[in-house]
Amino acid sequence: MPDTVELAPLDEAITIAALTSDPYPIYKRLRAESPVLRVTSVGRTFLTKASDTKLVKDNAVLFSSDDPNTPMKRAFLAHTLMRKDGKEHMRERMAMLPALMPKTIGAHWAPLYEKLAADYVGRLPRGEVVDLFPALAGPLAARILAHIMGIPDASDEEMQRWSQVLIDGAGNFGWRPEPFEASDLANAEMDACLEKNAARLRAEPDASALSIMINSEKAIPWSQIVANVKIAIGGGINEPRDALLTILYGLLSERDQLAEVQRREAWAEAFEEGVRWCAPIQASSRLVMEDTEIRGFRIPKGDTVMTIQASANHDEELYDDPDRFIVFRERNPHQAFGSGPHHCAGAHVSRRTVGAILLPMLFDRFPDMEIVDPGSVVWHGFGFRGPLNLPVRLK
Repeated sequence: MPDTVELAPLDEAITIAALTSDPYPIYKRLRAESPVLRVTSVGRTFLTKASDTKLVKDNAVLFSSDDPNTPMKRAFLAHTLMRKDGKEHMRERMAMLPALMPKTIGAHWAPLYEKLAADYVGRLPRGEVVDLFPALAGPLAARILAHIMGIPDASDEEMQRWSQVLIDGAGNFGWRPEPFEASDLANAEMDACLEKNAARLRAEPDASALSIMINSEKAIPWSQIVANVKIAIGGGINEPRDALLTILYGLLSERDQLAEVQRREAWAEAFEEGVRWCAPIQASSRLVMEDTEIRGFRIPKGDTVMTIQASANHDEELYDDPDRFIVFRERNPHQAFGSGPHHCAGAHVSRRTVGAILLPMLFDRFPDMEIVDPGSVVWHGFGFRGPLNLPVRLK
């Protein structure tokens, strides 16, 4: 590629704090003015258009997941499958995938999902104001994941704390020491928990991910089994938790749409629109393996591009009125679960637990549920995003 091709513009004004607080206006401006932009505070080249993010995700040869500059390896104390490509990535992904496949979910996990959801929803007090983040969304996502992973003795509090500190560490692009201190402690606790449960599952195998991995005839190394479970903990709680809270916020803010969703039982459509509207996993990094060009700008070998799927999901070329929650869109080709080889392995679990079970169950029990002061809901996160609270009156 000729050196005369210019690098993308450099932005030194966008801060991580601004991206964490309210990124969508920033992304809207970038899609219109600078869809390829080097952002100093994050140390990456942002890609904010849907076609560009998909192009990168689908080409693992040119855009590698093995980014040495990501904080993920430091946070997880492991080189996880999220930062691997090709046969190595596929081998580790396939080791855990049988526990997450639709067939396994339908045959083994769906009855447990139903029971757990009924138990947790049944604890909610009718007629009172309740914050659904700590009362339902967080602990239920933690309980379901603990069973799927094969660590049912891990408490809801432990699972949620482990997940959050791993997320905080993996998203610590400013490389502050405090998030890593917290993730180091969590890693030690998870290691002990996994060792104990592995011993149990060698004697009494089940359909959990840990059991499948340790009892496989072609088992991957223990270090990677541990890393696989930690990746699932890091993303497998916040994704369904934040999806549920986001969809509830959208439906309760758009009562006409809620009524139509209830009439049609269109919970699956509501789920897909919720994760498009505010993607739980907002951005991903890829290492550029060879000099290339995107939208007329030179992207040099060794650069790190960041695909902003949150922005891709609001791309005006694909969506009318993208900032609005609109369940019945004609098309919804969102990238909330990624694209290409690293498409989210837990997508089936989220769709089943949130879309097929929790949403209809909640509105069956509380058909007149309403948000108490929508302006009090706090949205937070750059790499991972969702509401930090959702106060509702359960009627």
